[in-house]
Amino acid sequence: MRVTPAVLANDLTTFGQLIEVSETFTDYVQIDIMDGVFVPSTGIGISDLAGVKTLLKSEAHLMVAHPEDWLEAVANFGSEEVIFHYEAVADPEATISLLRDTDFRAGLAINPDTPVGEFLSLADSVDTVMFMAVHPGFYGAPFIPAVLDKIKDLRAQRPFLNIGIDGGMNLETAGLAGDAGVDFVCVGSAIFKAPDPAHAYCQLKASLNRSATNPADVRDCD
Repeated sequence: MRVTPAVLANDLTTFGQLIEVSETFTDYVQIDIMDGVFVPSTGIGISDLAGVKTLLKSEAHLMVAHPEDWLEAVANFGSEEVIFHYEAVADPEATISLLRDTDFRAGLAINPDTPVGEFLSLADSVDTVMFMAVHPGFYGAPFIPAVLDKIKDLRAQRPFLNIGIDGGMNLETAGLAGDAGVDFVCVGSAIFKAPDPAHAYCQLKASLNRSATNPADVRDCD
């Protein structure tokens, strides 16, 4: 199970700084894009992506109403997977086909209120399903525990699907998500607002890969 740092910024300077920090402890990040339409918040723009160069591998989490508008920009940035919101598009199958045609891995992000049965038919068409454990668009929003049951439900029905969770992740909730059956957790504020982001990242990896019923063994992070 892996920890993916989630890079969320609303200006080019902050975005570049977060990428530089990430380069010190990981080789893979998620970049979060918000349009102020599908979610109330706005973030970096297409031109901002062009202004930052990195060797990091990445996936793009598009919290936007029109994911197709961002594909060229995230491809040029170097993202290999696009995770779009099931609730944001009228025809998710068409968006998945577009991602395949443009050589992206395809992922579905699922809002907290969306039942598993509503999107289950698409699960075999994507590489990833990522559950939102917060309502998207708000940095540091509180964790919604009921999402863990949805993860267990989907894992039981699709044992080999790549399943992740995003939002409200910390040492405790990462362990709970691991127990629920995720393959990865996306973490923003618990890493980047920590005094030592690299240390926080190491601790989260330890928490994710232990039983939630026992204390995390973080001695290797000291």
